[in-house]
Amino acid sequence: MALVEFRDVVKRFGGTAVLDGLSFSVEKGEILCIVGPSGTGKSVTLRHLVRLTTPTSGQVLVDGVDVATCDERTLAGIRRRVGYLFQGGALLAWMTVAENVALPLRETTDLPDDEIDRRVAKALESVELSDAADKYPSEISGGMQKRAGLARAVVRESDIVLYDEPTSGLDPVTSITINRLIKKLNRTLGITSVVVTHDLASALSFADRILLMKGGRVVECSAPAAFARSENAEVREFLSAMKGEMQ
Repeated sequence: MALVEFRDVVKRFGGTAVLDGLSFSVEKGEILCIVGPSGTGKSVTLRHLVRLTTPTSGQVLVDGVDVATCDERTLAGIRRRVGYLFQGGALLAWMTVAENVALPLRETTDLPDDEIDRRVAKALESVELSDAADKYPSEISGGMQKRAGLARAVVRESDIVLYDEPTSGLDPVTSITINRLIKKLNRTLGITSVVVTHDLASALSFADRILLMKGGRVVECSAPAAFARSENAEVREFLSAMKGEMQ
């Protein structure tokens, strides 16, 4: 059984169907990258996985549990399993990096301070940011802020991490660092990753599969090599457009 599964999910805002029969699955330990034109529902898809929004129809399953209809206690358990790296990092300016990373543990657990400190140190080490623990967000670079956000996403020892444009606004060298860390966490911690990105080069470099969305539906979902040589006309059009942007 897949760890994550969307079954014929429709999401309407007003009269507009942002998701229009979306169906796909994510296997345990997989890195799935979701790409596609702006406004096609990629970030909305992520929000369904932690019930920040609910489908108009269809099912969103995590380990076989329908996130949209489960009770609050079950939902809380699912949310504890899921880390979320927001597009802007979403760090609180008045807290140090370590305090930002500790926030999910202090808000949602009764762990003693020494255990929280241990987990924070482990999370910061995993994203190679131990030396910045006592710095404030304004004192570190944008790439380091993303890494701090990533540490916060995994500090609860989550087994699923959702990434919303993890390399947005970063220079190419820093983007490579973030991509390497995503893959490192996937391999060393067994994390299942769902990555929404406009960075096709990144997706081709580290994804296990790439899912192209358009009009709230799946156009193609395949391994990077197969995706790059796909004969699907919409995939070819997307690849051509992305190649033009990178030139």
